[in-house]
Amino acid sequence: MAENEAPDTKRGRSYPEIIKQFNSLNAKILAVVLVGCLVGYHGILRFKDGSDTCQGLLTKGRYQGNNLWQPYGCMIHSLSRIDANNCLRKTRFQTGEDSHWAFIGDSRIRQLYFEILKLVDPEAEPSVIVKDIYGNNLDQLLIDVPFRVSAIATEQTNVYSRPLEKAHSSLTYNNSELSFRMTFFWRPIFNQSAVDLIHQLGLSKSVPNVVIAGSGAWDIKLSNGSDAVLDVYESNLKQVAKAANNWPNRNSKLLWKLQDPVDSSKLSEQRQVITNDLIDEYNEIALRVFQHSRFQIWKSARLVTEGMVTADDGLHLNAVTLKHHVQMLMNMYCNERMGFDDGTCCRSAESATTLQVVTFTILLVCLTISSTWMAYRSFDLRLKQRRQSYRSIENLMEADETEEIVKDVMANGHAVQADSLGLDDKTSTRKAAVKDVESNSRIVVTALGKLGLIMAYFYLCDRTTFFMKENKYYSHLNFWVPIGYVFALGFFFHEESRSTKVLHRDQTDEWKGWMQLVILIYHMTGASQVIPLYMQMRVLVSSYLFLTGFGHLSFFWNGGSASFPRLFQVLFRMNLMTVVICLCMNRPYQSYYFVPLVSFWYLVVYIVLALPPKVSSAICEANPVAYLYIIIKLCSLLAAITILYMSEVFFQAIFLVRPWKALFVTSNDEIHEWWFRWSLDRYSICYGMIFGLLYLNAQKFGLIDDSARHHLLSRTRIRFLVVVAALLGLGGYTAFTITCHSKPKCNEVHSYLAFLPIVSFIVLRNVFGPLRVRYSSFFAWFGKISLELFIGQYHVWLAADTHGVLVLIPNYPVLNVMVTTYILVCVAHEVHTITGQLVPLAVPADWKKTLRNVILFFLALVPIAIHDGMF
Repeated sequence: MAENEAPDTKRGRSYPEIIKQFNSLNAKILAVVLVGCLVGYHGILRFKDGSDTCQGLLTKGRYQGNNLWQPYGCMIHSLSRIDANNCLRKTRFQTGEDSHWAFIGDSRIRQLYFEILKLVDPEAEPSVIVKDIYGNNLDQLLIDVPFRVSAIATEQTNVYSRPLEKAHSSLTYNNSELSFRMTFFWRPIFNQSAVDLIHQLGLSKSVPNVVIAGSGAWDIKLSNGSDAVLDVYESNLKQVAKAANNWPNRNSKLLWKLQDPVDSSKLSEQRQVITNDLIDEYNEIALRVFQHSRFQIWKSARLVTEGMVTADDGLHLNAVTLKHHVQMLMNMYCNERMGFDDGTCCRSAESATTLQVVTFTILLVCLTISSTWMAYRSFDLRLKQRRQSYRSIENLMEADETEEIVKDVMANGHAVQADSLGLDDKTSTRKAAVKDVESNSRIVVTALGKLGLIMAYFYLCDRTTFFMKENKYYSHLNFWVPIGYVFALGFFFHEESRSTKVLHRDQTDEWKGWMQLVILIYHMTGASQVIPLYMQMRVLVSSYLFLTGFGHLSFFWNGGSASFPRLFQVLFRMNLMTVVICLCMNRPYQSYYFVPLVSFWYLVVYIVLALPPKVSSAICEANPVAYLYIIIKLCSLLAAITILYMSEVFFQAIFLVRPWKALFVTSNDEIHEWWFRWSLDRYSICYGMIFGLLYLNAQKFGLIDDSARHHLLSRTRIRFLVVVAALLGLGGYTAFTITCHSKPKCNEVHSYLAFLPIVSFIVLRNVFGPLRVRYSSFFAWFGKISLELFIGQYHVWLAADTHGVLVLIPNYPVLNVMVTTYILVCVAHEVHTITGQLVPLAVPADWKKTLRNVILFFLALVPIAIHDGMF
């Protein structure tokens, strides 16, 4: 029986051992290995497919939800008319040349021509290019002379009875204001005429920047679906490819648009011979002929069409499909020139600045030193272990006896004198100081080395095209399903807190945790377009500021120190990650708006409460007049905020003063973003301070009792009324978000109503004793790293500075979210740990050392400030 139980016992012991290995250290090691594997995987993809993001735009893609096209591995920007016009003007400014687009093909290519014209200049009509007396097009006359009157029909000339959108003629459009020229060459069949046209375009004075060509449906129709024409079609395409390969301008983009499928049930009798099987055969010929030519196959256009219904005639494309095609072409042409935040297709990575190179060099040196030191330490430890293994048993026993004697001597109160070792007190002190410096230096260098490794991953994700990026996509399912999963996990992992106070540490960490997770889901799914969700997120941001005001007032009220070191310790914790990211990612401080917002309001709270006359619970108890001081301070703060809000000129006069102007402006040197964020939550910090003052005094005078685990209010009727009022507060604000249909109007009201849902939630969360003392350990864990999660999401969870989504595992969106989330959490936890290690070293408790470090920090920023024009 004992023999049979042994394996079970062994198996039972192994399970806790396995669980024990799942700690934060091993999780981070797994994340590093995972990143290494993903780097290798994407390296193979780049070696196989190339690094040109235009490949993903023009060859692959899928639909996200209803009629939203997502190119493979890159983000597509939805260009408006203003965007398109600015792109054309900027092209002229950068190159000094006009933009020239040429369309060659049949009626479906003509559809594309008119759709682009509709985007660029909706009210314009192209000019018809006439034919000679033999019926030949005179369009080639316009290649070098775009305004040749003899080839363009005048208004008096009735060239064609059909509308221009259906005319079997070449068309031309010129816009001198935009420096844009666009010509459609009617070539339904690619014969020798099309070959000559391609050849002449390549030799012209103004070689087209973009050529879109396509043909095949007319060949099928005129040949009555005969397979005999396939060889002629292939021969003609080979001649076209040969002519295109001789083009001298290598910057031109030549696209061959595959033939789109048809709806046979809608085709007219004359077009019934055009079948999808024949279209596929013609497309296969085009793929084979143009595989290694100047013409690039535009495959994604066909993929878009396959997911859509055709027009009423079964042959042509509907309006939605054409818009997708036009947006692809405009992204291909404009993204590199315009640098849209949410357009990464056909766009190269931005080059590194000198500051980025210097920053990464410093971090790389720290990483090298720390790695060398760790390798040396590991080697030295193994060497000592090997030497010990060769010692004899007698020597080991002698060493043990000697150690016992030393212990006895120390136990009897005898100390080994420094003199007996040949050392005096000064030498011992000096050596101890040197040892401390060495230890602190190792901590700093190791921490900076790890931070450098993390920043390298940030840079690789969001400042290069190495990893893929996709557009955000919102649907109710995409948003609410992750919310449900997150809260199910949060409710599952719950514990009882040791504290019974209102808004105790476990509860505030829990609150910050679930708010941060909801904000992450909100940002990833692009839910800002839904106004009720947008307003609820504004409440969550206001809640952070509310807790900041509440927490710091409580700290000062209970006699907390307002020392100089504590001020900078808090600022250091909040800003370390953001400052390093700004240096490494070449982004202004204001890009990470939440950290400047929290830091600014913390400084305001510190100044209001730390400046004399100081007010605390003990001071008010000794002198009740001190209550008047705190009321005056809060009223003055509210008045100052209101004055700044009412006078935007006064606001700019304060925040646009050098050198701190750089902290509040964006990369475009605009302060609008800071004004928007500041004004949106301008009273939230005051709400938190007022609530904290009322709560602490209500607790002091016995109006509420949170010293035990019973209910906050002893009287049932009062408790019932308070709960009803809180429910009405939450319901009222929710009703406001649903009925409000304009973001600007909602934002104007939000700053005055933000306290309502926040205080209502606090009441419901704390009024009942059992609910107050229990908290979710799952949410609380995330709450401790909420700041790092918020900043880290910008570059290693989202992409393109939060405008898109990072894709590490393409074609598997759910798995991709799981992997990127896991890596983000590990990164945030490690940065939080690094920050905790550096705080006591960067901001010591001694105010003199803190002042020294602050001065050194600002001196290090002087070269950067001078370079950026801060002085």
